[in-house]
Amino acid sequence: MAISELDLPIGVVAHSLADPQLLAETLARDVAAALRTAIDSRGTATLVVSGGRSPIAFFECLARQVLPWPQVLVSLADERWVPVNHATSNEALVRRHLLRGPAAAARFIGLYQVAGSLEQAALKADQALAELPPIDVLVLGMGDDGHTASLFPDSPNLALALQPDCPRRCLPMQAPSEPRQRLSLTLPLLAAARLSLLAIQGPAKLATLSAALSHDAASSMPIRAFLHSPLEIYWCP
Repeated sequence: MAISELDLPIGVVAHSLADPQLLAETLARDVAAALRTAIDSRGTATLVVSGGRSPIAFFECLARQVLPWPQVLVSLADERWVPVNHATSNEALVRRHLLRGPAAAARFIGLYQVAGSLEQAALKADQALAELPPIDVLVLGMGDDGHTASLFPDSPNLALALQPDCPRRCLPMQAPSEPRQRLSLTLPLLAAARLSLLAIQGPAKLATLSAALSHDAASSMPIRAFLHSPLEIYWCP
């Protein structure tokens, strides 16, 4: 199967790249161009990214882009509730691979909060996100189960997180594998991004995307809540 064979909604654009490195380079170039446009228009730009291993090459390519980095604010679509020095911390990943060299001058708003419980941490993260301007560029990933950010199927707070009028910017979520405790931005904040990009690799992710496109319920495949215009999908085999 090729991404060109999928029946994408009107206005959803797909880019098929030859390999992961080309995907990372192309995505970084396009994100940088969108950030420059935002800065030219409004003086600042807000970028929200996802964690995990897949975005590392993209982060490193983006860090090499020529940008007025002090005018860029970076934040996360989701986070594991672990200290920022933990091996699985998304914040640590971003600081290690993106916020380096000239890009270290960007401002960063993290989600991890020290608290007595995950719910208390989510409330504190929600308060911190009050400082987050409207998102100019959102870069999402997708799991084989159709989750995106930390919006996992069957998570107790998923229905609330996917409500278009959800009153919270951040909610505690439960992943099906360790570490189970997560923090995730909710649909209203994510869906309001001026430009949404989805980066996926491999035939398994393409099959998941195909299933999501033919499925009606975002509750079972949360990525479906984002598969509408405007969206650009970057895929490589």
